[in-house]
Parts: sequence; structure tokens; C-alpha cells
Amino acid sequence: MSNKVGAESQENKMGVMPVNRLLLNMSLPMMVSMLVQALYNIVDSIFVAKLSENALTAVSLAFPIQTLLIALGTGTGVGVNSLLSKQLGEKDLKQVSKTAMNGIFLAVLSYIAFVIVGIVGVRPFYASQVKGADHEILTLGVQYLTIVCVCSFGLYAQLIFEKLLQSTGKTLYSMITQAVGAVTNIILDPILIFGLLGMPKMGVAGAAIATVIGQIVGGTLGLIFNIRVNKEITLSVKGFRPDAGTIGNIYKVGVPSIIMQAIGSVMTYGMNQILITFSSTATAVFGVYFKLQSFFFMPVFGLNNGLIPIVAFNYGAGKRSRVIKAIKCSLVYAFTLLLVGFIVFETIPGVLLGMFEASDEMLAIGVPALRIIGFHFLIAWFCIIAGSVFQALGNGVYSLVVSVARQLVVLLPAAFILARLGGLHAVWWAFPIAELMSFCASTLFMIMINRKVISTIPDNV
Repeated sequence: MSNKVGAESQENKMGVMPVNRLLLNMSLPMMVSMLVQALYNIVDSIFVAKLSENALTAVSLAFPIQTLLIALGTGTGVGVNSLLSKQLGEKDLKQVSKTAMNGIFLAVLSYIAFVIVGIVGVRPFYASQVKGADHEILTLGVQYLTIVCVCSFGLYAQLIFEKLLQSTGKTLYSMITQAVGAVTNIILDPILIFGLLGMPKMGVAGAAIATVIGQIVGGTLGLIFNIRVNKEITLSVKGFRPDAGTIGNIYKVGVPSIIMQAIGSVMTYGMNQILITFSSTATAVFGVYFKLQSFFFMPVFGLNNGLIPIVAFNYGAGKRSRVIKAIKCSLVYAFTLLLVGFIVFETIPGVLLGMFEASDEMLAIGVPALRIIGFHFLIAWFCIIAGSVFQALGNGVYSLVVSVARQLVVLLPAAFILARLGGLHAVWWAFPIAELMSFCASTLFMIMINRKVISTIPDNV
């Protein structure tokens, strides 16, 4: 207990370290780990593509359910992160461990929900997309997604324990959990997919098993780090009871984040339904795009993971100038990252697609698709950072409104209309059109939150 008291009596670095250095200190480990995550997503699909285009399509069609899996865990983690960081800033140490344990409880409930989805929901989900047109895609997809859902306990452990580390500023350890889990996946992918080193050749099922083993490794490391080095938080099931008030406060920020990310699942499912009417190759191109864009977006999300606790902590501590400086620095870094992504998508789309054993048909569809979609990189940087600011300041509903408008009100209807009017080539313009709307809405909400929240924060520097 004396060690806890000593740790609590010291000022957390989020309130005293120079802001730009703090942001880099908090974010760089997460950005590196997110890059590794993006790399393993790409490598995973590269190996699957070597099996067949149908195998790649089957894995691509799993994306909506995988997005839901991650949305529930990440959204809950965002709520825990924001609430816990604010409590640290307010020095309300009594609530910190209580919030952490309730977050873990919610992660367990999330896992149980997706075990049920894996058992009864996967086959109907795939059947609704392929509509019996290709039995091989259906069979491969059901194998892959059932394993991912039923064994998702590793994913939920990894997500919640990483957020606990991030909320107390220990992003280096969070980076290690993600990186080790991702590297484990990358190593196991070829071994299990192609049957190397005496293992049986398992195909797409091997890709799924490699994924869940990597998640279990990451989740186990996250638990160990929280017990051994996260001194601000005490994890103990003894005497634990779920607390409705704490859960409510977690989900006040977390539910908008969950819905916001889950909307991405609905959008992806809808886009798959539009694209499959042209060909399964068009769907595969869309899946490849998501893998490729993650290499540039994931580091921005890592930046967000560093930004949210900094803004929430200094909001709670009443340090307005630090909140503003953190936001400005994040905008500059996010713009730089996505500008690089835009340049890559515009200049070497054929090289990118070539990594996935692209056929002539895939290249014909994919090269113009990547170049068109790439334009939204020039706008998305602002929208992503703005959404994180809304969440950190307890106004996650703003992020929700922007996401709903972008993906359901604009993107899907635009894609549907453009598909009817201009064919497959025109569909891809829905992405920059939707992002432009998102930029306008995010700008309006940033003006509002600056007037209602940021300008009212005292400046106790």
C-alpha cells in the first residue's frame, strides 16, 4: 500500500511534461505498435491471397463482423480510458481501480456475446452476402470467422488491458503488448496457412488461428504489465461487484464510440452488397483497400490513443493551454501522416495491389479505385483528430453524429446512386464525397466544443 501512496503523491507526467514531447512520448509507442498491427493485417491478406482470390474474398467479407468485434472492445476501452484519465487528473484515486475492474467486467460480457455470434450467426451472415453464388467463398468464410469469434477472448483481454496502460501514461508497455501479439501472428501465418515446420496445411482456418493466438499472447502480456508496473491501478476480483454508476459513466463516452465504429461495419456490409453485384473481384479490391489504408490510418489512431488521455487529464486538472497545445500538435502530425498516404495511393497503386497476387481484372478495377479513394486522405486527418477531442472532453455524441452522417447518410446512398448512374468506376467517388461532409460537420462541432467546453477550462499551469 505504501508504494501506491507514493506513486499517487507524484504528479503524473500528463500534467507537467512539455506538451509536444508528452504527445510524442505517449503516442510514438502506440503509433509504432499500430504500424505493426497494420503490417500484420496486410501480411495476413498477402498470405491468404496466395491460396486463391476466393480465399481473399472470403476473408474480406468477414470484415463487418470483425469490425463489430473490435468496435465493442475499443469503444468500451475508450470510455474506460477517458473516465480513468479524468479521475487521475482530478486526483480522485478512489474511483480509478473501480473503473478499471468494471471495464474488465464489460470486456468479459463482450466476449460472451461474440461466442454466441460465432456459433449461430456466422453462416447466415455469409449466406446473405454470397447468396449461394460461390459455395467455396461461403465455406472458407464460415471457417475463418467462426474461429475469430469463438476465440475472441484474447482480443478483448488485449484491448482492455492496453487501454488501462494508456490511461495512466504507460504507452510503451501498451506498444509491447500490441507488437508482440502482431509479430506472433505474422510468424504463425505462413506456418499454419501453408503447413510449414511439420504443421498441417490449414488454409484460411490457419490464418484465423494465427490471429487469435497473437491476440491471446498480447492479452496475456497486457495483464502481466498491469499487475506488475501499473501502480496507479489495483486489479482484484476479491469483493468486486459491478457498479451501475461507473458502467454508466464508461458508456457515456464508450457507447457513441462503439456505435461510431459499428457503423463502419454496416457501411462495409452495405458496400459489399453493392460491389458483389458487379463481381467478387470488386469486393476483394474493397477488402484490399481497407488493409492498405490501415497502414496510414493506424498510426493516426495511435496518435489518438496518446491524445485522448492527455486532453482528458488536463481537462480534469484545469489546464486549458495544455489541452489546446495537444490538439494543435496532433493536427499537424495527422496531416503529415495522411499526406504521405495520399501520395502513395496516387503514385504506386499497381505496386500495392501486386502484393496481393492481383489478377488483370483486379488491377483494372483496383488501380483507379485506389487513386479515387485516396483523395479522402487529404480531409480525413482533421475529422479523426476532432473525433478524439470530442471523446476526450466527454462529448462522444458529436463523433457519433459525424460518423452516422458520413457513412450511412452520405457514403452508402452516394455509392448506391453512383453505381446505378456511372457503374463500378463511379462508386469509389462516394468516399471523398462523404469525407467532405464529415469535414464540414467536424468543423462545426469543433467550434461548438471550443465555445462550450475548452474556453471554460481554467488555466492552472
